[in-house]
Amino acid sequence: MSNDKEYKVIGTRPIRHDGVDKVTGRALYGADFTMVGLLHGKVLRSPHAHARIRSIDTSKAEAYAGVKATVTATDMPETGGGVVVLGEGGATDIKFLQDNILASNKVLYKGHAVAAVAATSPHIAEEAAGLIEIDYEILPPVMDVREAMAKDAPLLHENLKTTSLGKTSSEASNLAKHLQFQQGDIEKGFAEADEVVEKEFKTATVHQGYIEPHNATALYRSDGHLTIWCSTQGAFEVREQLEKILQMPVSDIKVVPMEIGGGFGGKIPVYLEPVAALLSMKTSCPVKMLMDRADVFESTGPTAGSYITVKMGVKKDGQITAAKAELVYEAGAYPGALVDCGAQCIFSPYSIDNFLVDGYDVVLNIPKTAPYRAPGATNAAMAETVVDELCEKLGMDPLEFRIKNGAKEGTRRVDGPIFPRIGNIETVEAAKAHEHYNTPLDGKYRGRGVASGFWFNIGLKSSVSLNVNSDGTVNLIEGSTDIGGTRTSIAMQAAEVLGISAEDINPYVVDTDSVGYTGVTGGSRTTFATGYAAIEAANDVVRQMKTFAADLWEVDENEVTFDDGTFRSKNGKVHDVFFKDLASIISDEGTPIVGRGAVDPKGIGGAFATHIVDVEVDPETGKVSILRYTAVQDVGKAIHPSYVEGQMHGGAVQGIGWALNEEYVYNDEGRMTNSSFLDYRMPTSYDVPMIEAVIVEVPNPGHPYGVRGVGEVPIVPPAAAIANAIYGAIGIRMKELPMSPDRILAAMGKI
Repeated sequence: MSNDKEYKVIGTRPIRHDGVDKVTGRALYGADFTMVGLLHGKVLRSPHAHARIRSIDTSKAEAYAGVKATVTATDMPETGGGVVVLGEGGATDIKFLQDNILASNKVLYKGHAVAAVAATSPHIAEEAAGLIEIDYEILPPVMDVREAMAKDAPLLHENLKTTSLGKTSSEASNLAKHLQFQQGDIEKGFAEADEVVEKEFKTATVHQGYIEPHNATALYRSDGHLTIWCSTQGAFEVREQLEKILQMPVSDIKVVPMEIGGGFGGKIPVYLEPVAALLSMKTSCPVKMLMDRADVFESTGPTAGSYITVKMGVKKDGQITAAKAELVYEAGAYPGALVDCGAQCIFSPYSIDNFLVDGYDVVLNIPKTAPYRAPGATNAAMAETVVDELCEKLGMDPLEFRIKNGAKEGTRRVDGPIFPRIGNIETVEAAKAHEHYNTPLDGKYRGRGVASGFWFNIGLKSSVSLNVNSDGTVNLIEGSTDIGGTRTSIAMQAAEVLGISAEDINPYVVDTDSVGYTGVTGGSRTTFATGYAAIEAANDVVRQMKTFAADLWEVDENEVTFDDGTFRSKNGKVHDVFFKDLASIISDEGTPIVGRGAVDPKGIGGAFATHIVDVEVDPETGKVSILRYTAVQDVGKAIHPSYVEGQMHGGAVQGIGWALNEEYVYNDEGRMTNSSFLDYRMPTSYDVPMIEAVIVEVPNPGHPYGVRGVGEVPIVPPAAAIANAIYGAIGIRMKELPMSPDRILAAMGKI
């Protein structure tokens, strides 16, 4: 399904500009960086999940041969308070942010950074870090959100008080925030229902699973300027965090983004960058720091686990009368669980007159949680299993139910905004018409499930500049970290405006001193927002070239037109000149053409997906096999269909892992027991079939080419769709993620 507008570049599949460097190994990632005089840093981390720091003695480490400096929280500058906004990661208190970098008075999770060493080799740094002596007073850890909310629970922060509906409590608590969305009369709605289903769900803590570990190199110069090289989803977000953590002027900080080996939201917060900076300040040398895999699992932000209750009521004809939800999300050691996002997404695929949603942000003794691809929405989408159960009670096709109740243009989202033109119904209709849904599924212990999901893309600021070369090629300068081919998807939008090929655009992701402010690569915003900036920059190029052409042809500028890569004018005779030819003339006779685009787009288009999955359950082992998977998604307009399909595939696979295998496993002392890729079970190619991606195109009216963000929606429906399929296979509704073999067998009464 697509719109009818024809494009020359958009919708094609050019080879990505950085592809050769990536596949040949020439691309430089953070771990590849080196320079003369480089020192190596190592962090000492807490062995305890919850403990008070009585004292730290770094003297033995400092005396060790080859050690150049040590740092602890006492080396952090004093802050006057305030918050820093982390892209889609929400706002964070600066003191909490500092304490997460280096613990001051308490450690709040196993792996919490306490001190660091810089030395002439990484091995010396590691040995010396082990010589640092820390006296801990061990405290009981709090590992479950419901236990953390109890009045007698051990407190992580003696000064943390609950903010609830605009009011702050008088007593300290592990509950950081309570939010609520409501509309209509919830009690009246349930009274009108002929069928009501209420369920509770528990979802595990999971990690983003990026292959490249965190890294950072810092150089503090004698003139007071700090340069950071790191793999990050947002160089400007790193700069802003460092400004607040180190209390430095933003003009003294430059962040150089290296290539990035995955992030999915987990590489928005900083971890090593401030520590490397402090060590460089002490040594006047560049300091490089790398995490190992256990550090990544135990010391960086996974996504929030949750406890959720959902209640929905319907009439006999299938009309939803009321919906209610309570979402309790893990914030980890410091507030900020992104429960807001889960609460905003939970009922968004539906038009509901009466609803009530409560969200709770709860701290506990695990790493501070971070965004993970549509953060909070996958947990909340378990409400789709309640929809499935209601359909069963009504004897109604689950996709017909979604069409009948589906959100569309004019529907009020649960948190207040009114939907503009959206493609929710279209994705459900495409799924209903798909051959997968209409092919019988035969065999014992096999089942088919469906689920829908929503994610609201974000806008944020982006900047792009275009430099026109004498041969008519264009250098595109931008600041968005390229995670999924966005160099090319952004270049394609500029090329479409200029009437040249994508290959004639040379895109470069540059440092924070070399381009205007650009927000994080996250929130499904990059192709939408930075692409929008590229369009504006290209239009600026066209305007300047029109002015030159008018002077060249001695006509009024309003008589010069530009279409399909050609400038034209009619003034007694026809003038035609191609973009590249005019660029060559301007190079000889005119001033350089530099186009600029800077946007903060407001026409953000939310996106929807509907997934179909077939599974088979082995009754002897409890293993769930994915037999077939189809992901249907409204993408607005697919700029590069291959990259869109790749995002849909990747999100679905991550959702499959979340549904069936992935979870943090903690022992009674709060230590993670599976902090390796051997024990933390992510899907491989052996675990998933070829996933069919069905692209639906309902143009977003807020973008010149109709773009909607595509990267996050595909992770939202998989867990619920698989849960519904498992019910079809064994007749048991699973209520806890992951639905691992042991949980399947336990539900079947076999263990």
